[in-house]
Amino acid sequence: MMSRNSVAVLDIRSAEITVISGERGVNNTFVFHASHTEPYDGYEGGKFYDTAKLGEAVYACIAAVEKTTSSRIRNLWIGVPGEFLSVVPKEQVAGFSKKRKISERETEVLFEGGKAERKGHRLIRATSMIYVTADNRRVVNPIGLSSTSLSGVLSYFYCKNYFAETMETLFKDMKINLRYLPTAFAMASYLIPAETRDEYAIFFDCGYLSSTISVVLGGGVLAQETYWVGKVRIIVRIMQEFGLDYDAAIELLRKANLFVKGGGKMEFVFRGAVFEIDVARLAEVVKEGLDEICEAVTGFVDECSGRELDFKPIYISGEGLADIRGALEHLTKRLSRVCEMLSPNLPYYNKPTMSSRIALVDMACEDNRKRRLFNRSF
Repeated sequence: MMSRNSVAVLDIRSAEITVISGERGVNNTFVFHASHTEPYDGYEGGKFYDTAKLGEAVYACIAAVEKTTSSRIRNLWIGVPGEFLSVVPKEQVAGFSKKRKISERETEVLFEGGKAERKGHRLIRATSMIYVTADNRRVVNPIGLSSTSLSGVLSYFYCKNYFAETMETLFKDMKINLRYLPTAFAMASYLIPAETRDEYAIFFDCGYLSSTISVVLGGGVLAQETYWVGKVRIIVRIMQEFGLDYDAAIELLRKANLFVKGGGKMEFVFRGAVFEIDVARLAEVVKEGLDEICEAVTGFVDECSGRELDFKPIYISGEGLADIRGALEHLTKRLSRVCEMLSPNLPYYNKPTMSSRIALVDMACEDNRKRRLFNRSF
């Protein structure tokens, strides 16, 4: 049985979905009640390949979690992948007739002033990167400070109507309240320390079919793009080079080692079939796939060119590079930047593949806490 502090989250990745329920424990830990993952066909170009199969996967996950917890899910937080999300940064200023102590009312006025309709989208979240008072104090939280004005660099997160309407169609008969969370931002906020984000940080959510790159600042996102690169591009190269089917190529990728020196052959056995694989060529094929990822990252960083990003490391998470030996070192060399893999600091869940679901639970728990406080105040 789940408590009132529990949340249920739907994490939609490009090759699988997960429903997970849990709540915050003590000392920044979590108590997880149930989790279930199902594969599905994914998406491309802002559309799901097969909404019927997506629905089957969603229903299977919901049913499994409800059965394990012996509870109905009433509220569901849905992570919105970068493919279906737009981030609009804005600078807003609110002036006051006289010096006053800043409260939540003043920050709400600031956010309201920047809200705007966006064709084909709906606003799901607004956050601040940084606030600045009249005397040029840059702060993350201005509440309690006194000033004659308040300005802010704000991030507005817009979800594509197509995504939200697809979800609402799937859940229309289930009496579940849906709320939406920006997945990449949730991951960056959870995985990258606040003090690091205060000075700009580059975050790369490397996925299976698609990947999202963000420049995060304080409590918001300055720029974000999604690219059609990820692990599957490497798998396809292996299939073509060695004449393997999809499942065999996945297994062979797990055996690749980019640290290998020299040549040599290895015997690769898959479902009774034996293949002779050139070890050095396998490493080269994987590197060629990784170079596609590097091109996307380089293009994004070049578009966001500025001295603030010079020499900044790239923080990486997600399932795309998690089990490729030597991938991180190859990206560091190609990008001429330190690349660091991040994962949740939790026993059992301390894998990059777990990052999105844990980050979404973290953000949903915080939203749930604020909502309950708001309801109690009235």
